[in-house]
Amino acid sequence: MEYAKLGNTGLDVSRICLGTMGFGVPSERWPQKWVIDEEKSRPIIKKALELGINFFDTANVYSDGMSEEFVGRALRDFANRDEIVLATKVHFPMHDGPNSVGLSRKTIMSEIDKSLKRLGTDYVDLYITHRWDYNTPIEETIEALHDVVKAGKARYIGASAMYAWQFQKALHVAEKNGWTKFVSMQNHLNLMYREEEREMLPLCKEEKIAVTPYSPLASGRLTRDWSETTLRSETDQVQKTKYDATADADRLIVERVAELAEKHGVPRAHIALAWLLQKEPVTAPIVGATKISHLEDAVAALSVSLTPEDVAYLEEPYVPHAIVGHS
Repeated sequence: MEYAKLGNTGLDVSRICLGTMGFGVPSERWPQKWVIDEEKSRPIIKKALELGINFFDTANVYSDGMSEEFVGRALRDFANRDEIVLATKVHFPMHDGPNSVGLSRKTIMSEIDKSLKRLGTDYVDLYITHRWDYNTPIEETIEALHDVVKAGKARYIGASAMYAWQFQKALHVAEKNGWTKFVSMQNHLNLMYREEEREMLPLCKEEKIAVTPYSPLASGRLTRDWSETTLRSETDQVQKTKYDATADADRLIVERVAELAEKHGVPRAHIALAWLLQKEPVTAPIVGATKISHLEDAVAALSVSLTPEDVAYLEEPYVPHAIVGHS
């Protein structure tokens, strides 16, 4: 395993982060039929630790908190807490009625305590805003996150999918007031969706912000034949909204991934992740795994070196895409 500093901090994280959105049980608020239960998730978490992964990402909303519960119990059983970098998120609704969504002071202070209880820990290493909140002043959000850090309930704070101007505003507000600044950006980035290269990646590089992309394999579309389907591809409405509209343009990219995988004698996931790992300032792609093989492929990608010609060949067919993820 390779490790890197999380942005402009002294925190060491594995260059592969295990994403745990796939751990849980379908519910009315989280109707993902492809998620796996606790019994099936535990061996994956254990294997991740054996492979040297120390970075684990979850969210309060994943399966209505079940992902946090599964991850928390497994890490308590299998790992030393001091060696683990644990991230969770806040923004999406966890109950019905007023104050159920967003990044108000009330919501943040309530949800951090609930997440810590589900995770069975006194603190998270990284507390992430799960989207931009258009209905709460950013000053209120940043000050509340600052207070969460000062209370010892989080070590660092991160952000996820938003526009670069929004992220710059948040960084400026924190700096102006002497509040805790974001150290990471969890954004949508893969060979099939590269809009973040226009403004967000240059901003993160300039500000020494860690980039931890989600959907690094485009919900699996970069890892299989175009005609092949899976339970997730047939039932996951989120990935359909991300990629169905550009399917015709993206097909050539998928074919080139397959071609280079054959050339290098590796699975396609290795090629897609190797491309992402060489992209500055990417620190650690968040790889969702519902099978042990998903983890093994992700870690093995660290040993794949793409030539400049390989990278150019993979990138050449890309066409501009509509922005996806900035709710």
